[in-house]
Amino acid sequence: MPTLASHRKPRNRSGVRANSPAVGVTTAALASVTLLSTQNAHAAPTEPTPSVEEVQKKVDDLYRQAGSETQQYNKAKEATQEQKRTVDRALDDAAERMDKLNEARRKLGGYAATQYREGAITPTAALLFADSPEEFLEQKQTTDRLTDRQQGAVAEYQSQQADATKQRAEATKSLESLSDSQASLRTSKESVQKKLSAARALLSKLTAEEKARLAALERKKEDEARRKAEAKAKEDARARAEAERLREKQEQEQERAKQQDGEQAESPSTGTDNETGSDSGSSTGTGTGTGTGTGSGASDSAQTTKAAKVLAFARAQIGKPYVWGATGPSSYDCSGLTQAAWKEAGVELPRTTWDQAKTGTRVATEDLRPGDLVFFYDDISHVGIYIGDGMMIHAPKPGANVREESIYYMPIYGSVRPA
Repeated sequence: MPTLASHRKPRNRSGVRANSPAVGVTTAALASVTLLSTQNAHAAPTEPTPSVEEVQKKVDDLYRQAGSETQQYNKAKEATQEQKRTVDRALDDAAERMDKLNEARRKLGGYAATQYREGAITPTAALLFADSPEEFLEQKQTTDRLTDRQQGAVAEYQSQQADATKQRAEATKSLESLSDSQASLRTSKESVQKKLSAARALLSKLTAEEKARLAALERKKEDEARRKAEAKAKEDARARAEAERLREKQEQEQERAKQQDGEQAESPSTGTDNETGSDSGSSTGTGTGTGTGTGSGASDSAQTTKAAKVLAFARAQIGKPYVWGATGPSSYDCSGLTQAAWKEAGVELPRTTWDQAKTGTRVATEDLRPGDLVFFYDDISHVGIYIGDGMMIHAPKPGANVREESIYYMPIYGSVRPA
């Protein structure tokens, strides 16, 4: 009997099925490792993490740039407001001219309607139909007067039409300028926000330990500035003491000179001429001294009174937040605070630090008095109010409140005395 062929598949002796995916998985895994290794080998090196000192420097610089851009924003805002007032005036003038033009048009239309209704009559016909020569002359005079009024109405209409066209052109030009100012305002606002966002992004990446180190660096910077202010305060105190000593010495010398003059006047050897000379000299000296002293004293007194009002206002704002572009009363930027403070003393300051620095009298740092304005950085992007002893009140930067601080916390550009 023939042997039947088996229908079973031959057994794989390796123990692995022919369609097993093991080989494919192994190959894919090796390919992935190779690919990752290749990518890592060619990947661009990551930027090194900045140190806390570098972050502090970058953040301070961004705040300074934001301060400068804030002044640009303030300038653009002021220009926009002024341009809007110009546009409003131009539109009002154009409307007024249009009313006058319409009135001239109505008057001219009335004459035209009258002439149409009555028709045009030649002088010959008028003479023929007149009852008498006197009536003809009266009608002619009336017609002549009417013609003059018509001509005047035409001239008035033409004049009003030309004025209205001119006013419309000026209003259109003002509107275009206003659009430019508004565009500049938007650009400045976006620039400020961009700088502040970059500063916040840098600070947000710091760890708690790095933030503590940053705070320590800030305190160190503040302490150094405070020591400089204290040194200036001592120097100012010595200068005042020396000035007082010299004043007392001068008064003592003047008193001795008066006593000597009195003794000479009472001396028997003193003649009539000497007495007259002494009286003349005394009178001249007294008149000169009184006049000079009174003028200087009045000026100093007025300045001191204004400065006292400025400082009282500034101190009342301590603790209110810095907000860029703000002018009070709940928040301020640096130039908004100085402007509001001096306004309290009756002095109108410009809006920006750049324009405020051009106001009043320039003052050296060693000659600062309370109420003077101190400006900072080469771009004059910050300002504070001097209160004495090397200290000031200012609206510092975003995230901070109005406070007292040493004028040496930032590089000084210069100072002015507004009044």
